[in-house]
Amino acid sequence: MKTRIVVALIVVVALTFALIFSQRPTAVSKISGYIEADEIRVGSRVGGRVAEVLVREGQSVTVGQPLVQLEAFDYNERLAEAEAALAARRADLTKLETGLRPQEIAQAKARVDILTAMAEKLKNGPLPEELAAGEARLELARAQLDRAKKSHDRTVQLFNQGNSAVSRDELDQAIELYKVAEATQHVRQEELQLLKRGTRSEDLAAARSSLEEAVQAHALATSGYRIEDVDQARAQVQAAQAGVDVIKKQMSELLIRSGVDGIVDALQLRPGDLVAPNAPVLSLIDTRRMWIRAYIPEDRMGVRNETVYPVTVDSFPTVRFSGRLTFVSTLAEFTPRNVQTVDERSKQVFKIKLDLLDGLDRLRPGMAADVWLDQSGM
Repeated sequence: MKTRIVVALIVVVALTFALIFSQRPTAVSKISGYIEADEIRVGSRVGGRVAEVLVREGQSVTVGQPLVQLEAFDYNERLAEAEAALAARRADLTKLETGLRPQEIAQAKARVDILTAMAEKLKNGPLPEELAAGEARLELARAQLDRAKKSHDRTVQLFNQGNSAVSRDELDQAIELYKVAEATQHVRQEELQLLKRGTRSEDLAAARSSLEEAVQAHALATSGYRIEDVDQARAQVQAAQAGVDVIKKQMSELLIRSGVDGIVDALQLRPGDLVAPNAPVLSLIDTRRMWIRAYIPEDRMGVRNETVYPVTVDSFPTVRFSGRLTFVSTLAEFTPRNVQTVDERSKQVFKIKLDLLDGLDRLRPGMAADVWLDQSGM
């Protein structure tokens, strides 16, 4: 009887321990997740009308490969206008940097020489020969006056005597000749006085001022244009060049190119469609880097970053890929609905991320993948 009781107790204890161990969570050996990759949404900064679509959905593309060509619209005319303005600004800058032509400098020098001679002439006054000529003209005027006076007096006397040989017209002519001779003598007298007095101070001062003006103009012509004017012209050239560069940059945006090696994911363009500036026109999947996003149970939080784990996918059941753990979330969350774990008893999970180290040419974003936490394998 005692033996039966002992056996019964042993059976109860065994069943109790079995039940306890059966209720303990089983450590998972793998977790499931999905392969993801960067999605690049490609567009143009300028927008426009689609002229040609150069790729199709699902096509593999490389960096720099043309994807979509937009119409040029008025960009060619705007570029020609900007380049013409740039050429004009460069011509102005070259003119200022080169300075005046040699002929212009020589012309300024010649004017200085002319005004120098004129100022010297006014300073020295009349030559002795000019004074002698003035005196001779005065003597001639006096002689002409004396002759005109004698003719005038004789004609008046004869006319007053009633001589028929002298008409009224002859009398008037004699009077007129006498007045002209008298005026001529007066003019010659004043001219001689001016010559003797020399140049007026006002005329000499004006001549010197004109000479100084010509000297400074020649100095300006020799030294060239002001540095500030040259700098301003150079700045205008730079501004015009920037305008040309902006238009060229905008024109380069008319051909939309791929910025990565990847696959065309979404493309709904046709020739004639209008594309808005800074709006995506198609999506590319960057296949140069892919990763697995999964959720690990709380009881397997012993994993460490930079650890490499085996990875399998349903598409290649016999192939073993590798993934390096690069991220483990510090915040726990409940298991998302689209995540399946081997043991549903563990509800608290942490998000992790593993970069795929190989198989990038065969794996695709969206594939389900299993990460084997036991590095020994599947």
